Amino acid sequence: MIEYYDFFARIKIWYNTIEGEIVKVLSLTEPYATLIKNNKKHIETRSWKTSYRGELYIHASATKIPKEWKNNMELMSLVNETKMNYGNIICKCNLVDCIYMTKDYVETMKKNNYQEYVCGVYEEGRYAWILEDIVPLEEPIKAKGHLGIWNY
Repeated sequence: MIEYYDFFARIKIWYNTIEGEIVKVLSLTEPYATLIKNNKKHIETRSWKTSYRGELYIHASATKIPKEWKNNMELMSLVNETKMNYGNIICKCNLVDCIYMTKDYVETMKKNNYQEYVCGVYEEGRYAWILEDIVPLEEPIKAKGHLGIWNY
C-alpha cells in the first residue's frame, strides 16, 4: 500500500513542479525529520504559529545534528543507528492544527506523552504543530531547504 501511495506522491511532486503548481514543504534539522518519517514524532514545536493546514512534505535540512542534541541520550535512542536523510524531502503528512503552548499543555505533554516531549522544545509561549497521516517516501527527493513553510 505504501509503495502504491508513494508512487503517486512522487508523481504529484513531479507534476506540480512541471506544471507550475506547488506543494508545501517544511525543513527540519535532523534527527527531527527522520523521527517524523519513522512515526516517532507527530508534533513539531515552533516559536511561530501558522494558519496553514493541509498537505505538508517534510525536508531534512543539510545541517548536521548539533553536538548538544547528540549528547541527549533519550532523543538519540529514538533513532539509534538510523541513517539520517540530510538534504532530502523524506515524507508527506497533514498539518491539522497549531496549538499555543500554555503551562498546562507543556506539563500534560511531559506527563502523558514523554516520547513526544523529548522530541521537541516544549515551553510556554511556543506552538505545537500537529501532524497526522505521515507517509514516508520510498525514495528521498534531493532539495535545498528554506526557512518557514516553502514551496517546491
